[in-house]
Amino acid sequence: MTITVNGEPLGIEGEVSVADVVTRLGLPDRGIAVAVDGAVVPRGRWGGHTVTSGAVVEIVTAVQGG
Repeated sequence: MTITVNGEPLGIEGEVSVADVVTRLGLPDRGIAVAVDGAVVPRGRWGGHTVTSGAVVEIVTAVQGG
């Protein structure tokens, strides 16, 4: 199946969770926020939140500034 991550298509096989997507992309599990189809997924639910075919996933990194 294919999902879209930050505007780019990503082919994945089988059922995956938000945590699986973050791991596959080599991202840290801290300092980022993930939304699936426009809804933010709390970090504590990443492992249980299934990403379905055609889902749009947005991953943003927290940046300090001033």
